[in-house]
Amino acid sequence: MIRKKVLCSSLILFALLLSKLYSTPHNNTSGGDKIVATKLVDTPAHLGGDEEKKEKNNSFESYLSSLTFAEDSLPMDRPLVESKLRKFFSRFSFKKTGSYDMHKKAEIYLPKIAKILKSHGIPEDFKYIPLVESGLSKAVVSSKGAGGYWQFMPATARLYGLRVNGAVDDRKDLVKSTHAAARYLKYLYAQFGNWTLVAAAYNVGDGSLKGSMRRQKKDDYFALKLNNETGSYVYKLVSMKEIIEHPQKHGYSRYADKETETLDREPNMF
Repeated sequence: MIRKKVLCSSLILFALLLSKLYSTPHNNTSGGDKIVATKLVDTPAHLGGDEEKKEKNNSFESYLSSLTFAEDSLPMDRPLVESKLRKFFSRFSFKKTGSYDMHKKAEIYLPKIAKILKSHGIPEDFKYIPLVESGLSKAVVSSKGAGGYWQFMPATARLYGLRVNGAVDDRKDLVKSTHAAARYLKYLYAQFGNWTLVAAAYNVGDGSLKGSMRRQKKDDYFALKLNNETGSYVYKLVSMKEIIEHPQKHGYSRYADKETETLDREPNMF
């Protein structure tokens, strides 16, 4: 009987020792877990995002430095120039327009316009004027009476060989009005000797632009203080050029050139 009691007590004691042993935390394991956890917390999770953002910014800066108008580089060292370009890139982007109309019209009309301009020795970038002025619509008439693809005023249109009367309006004829526009642009270049100033003069008139240049004693479009429309005009042309020529970069994936799409996998990078 005593032997049975001793055996039972031993079993109970052994069970208690085992229970204590397995319920006590193991310091080595706990310490190891803490070290691993600390390492995970201390690792900056946003590092990859910052690197990606930096790479994207560098890509954008490189893109900006490549922009030209009539084969002249833009002064990207001036903050206002970049700011205005960003503004119109955004305004003309697919995100804002939500339409492919510009690209559809450009596909039809711009090759014809470029061919005519080239025959007169006018830089190809001027083919974007009708896209900015009228959206390549012959029916558009401004509040001041400018009309047709190139938005000629009646007097200027007649001066450059177009008929504008109750029966006929040649401003609505793409070929005739483009030849007239080329002659006018050629005249403006003879006055200013600079294609960027020619674009500004097309918008505001040669007399008005000469007056601004004389008063401000400056002959640099990007340094002149002009009215809001004329001061934005070249930026609109450059932005429109980029929207049409590099659609993938501005969200127009449907019109993205296959080669560009292969090299540039960054839709709407701006």
